[in-house]
Amino acid sequence: MAVLAFAALLLLAMAGHSSANWCVCKEGLGDAVWQKTLDYACGAGADCNPIHSNGGCYNPNTVKAHCNYAVNSYFQKKGQAQGSCDFAGTANPVTSDPSITGCVYPSSARVWLLDPFSIFSKDIIFV
Repeated sequence: MAVLAFAALLLLAMAGHSSANWCVCKEGLGDAVWQKTLDYACGAGADCNPIHSNGGCYNPNTVKAHCNYAVNSYFQKKGQAQGSCDFAGTANPVTSDPSITGCVYPSSARVWLLDPFSIFSKDIIFV
């Protein structure tokens, strides 16, 4: 029962937190700048597997789209920490979901909102 009470409190707390954040590359910078940012993000810990040729986020196959995915992955891995979406001024945080058809951009808040009880599912016993 304590687990259910905790889960309910967690759900209420998350319901009040509607601001999910993503990170995207700035518009109008050009492929050379976006490629440099993309390379840095992928080399610094972003999960860039989805934007490889056989990955689910490969299309659209543009430098800008791949840059967006890479900087967002880095930003999420850093826990949306202050400054982790700057990339020398080539990226910025956004509050609207940049996901495209067939490719969902992760966000820390979204993971919890999808199924806040999933971490408790094995512990809940209905009497």
